[in-house]
Amino acid sequence: MNLSDMLGYADIQQLSRIADVYRCECNGHSKNDLIQSILSTVSRNDVFEAQISSMKLEDLRFLNSLLFEARNSFSLEDLLARVQHSRFGEEIIKPELDPPKKTKRSKKKTEAVEKQLSPREMIAKFKHHGWLFNGFSGPSRYLFQVPNDLKTRFRDTLARRFAADLQYTDEPPIYRDEQMLIHDDITHLLHYTYHNEIQLTADGSMYKRFTLQLLDRFGVQEELPAKGAWRFGYGRHFNQYPNRFSFVYDYCYHAKYINENQTLLTVTGPGEERMNSRPSSEAEQIYRYWLKLYKGPITHLLSLVHWINTLAVEWVTVESLRTVLVPFIKPYFYDDANTILEQRIMAMMVHLGLLRLGEHPIYGAVVRMTKAGRAVVAGVSLEESGSIVVH
Repeated sequence: MNLSDMLGYADIQQLSRIADVYRCECNGHSKNDLIQSILSTVSRNDVFEAQISSMKLEDLRFLNSLLFEARNSFSLEDLLARVQHSRFGEEIIKPELDPPKKTKRSKKKTEAVEKQLSPREMIAKFKHHGWLFNGFSGPSRYLFQVPNDLKTRFRDTLARRFAADLQYTDEPPIYRDEQMLIHDDITHLLHYTYHNEIQLTADGSMYKRFTLQLLDRFGVQEELPAKGAWRFGYGRHFNQYPNRFSFVYDYCYHAKYINENQTLLTVTGPGEERMNSRPSSEAEQIYRYWLKLYKGPITHLLSLVHWINTLAVEWVTVESLRTVLVPFIKPYFYDDANTILEQRIMAMMVHLGLLRLGEHPIYGAVVRMTKAGRAVVAGVSLEESGSIVVH
């Protein structure tokens, strides 16, 4: 539903609160006057821009987590979790054994921290702005929705703001485009497994010599992880395999193309079928699986991919994209926000054939969405489900 529909179902108390936020001058006892005044005010671009300009970073992160979801309704528990995920700890003040004397500046900073809204207060704030509405009857009373037309306006407004800070360039003389390579390497993995007796270690990973032989057959060359490197969170054997190889292996395991039979890796019946024929929708299936696998460590992955899809229609520098998107990326253990953006998101999007990566003689690293990538990201909606937990 759009904002006008949701206002029509709202009670006069909520309408009065929304009208107060936007300083509407109208008859507060007339529901019709309240609705017309709110719609008239919110429709003004200057008012809408001012509201976004006044939003704190954690407000924007929370809003951002709602803008690209396929589903329309959110439970209170889900919203509370999203508010928590939007707080990256910047506001935390570490206690000191012998704290210095409070200056006016430090006192102001402490007061600002103390005034941070609780998750429930944040949700109430969004309701008072008319950005979130409760359902109106039955079980939907306990669910929340964002008006569809406001979603579109938020996306368009933020896209303009982000684009204004980006550096766009002409086409670089050289660039990488890995479209179709991941499909070929799925076939290589299955063929090699089918024709060789691949032995597994006690933790279920392949012995090093098998991994190296497979890497030699792949279209994208990778090095084995450094010994003792901290690697976890992005796949079943991520600590043993390189990034892309680990993902290809996990996808084949998820699709039931391969099976770990205690000490041996074998190809299943569906795997043999895949060796002979690639499904027409495989690009979408791989993309969908990547989102589900990586959205555990990267809580805002879906929105970040959509922003890259929106902002990288033309060649754009990685550096300027970093400036815009890094504030929306929560560090994950030993992966800082920059590492997540470049290695876990953009590099994987290149491997999936969604993104091209080039080297510009003046501006350095640049990226641009592929035509197929834009179609996949725009056309595939990730159904709301729990992120994949790998064992």
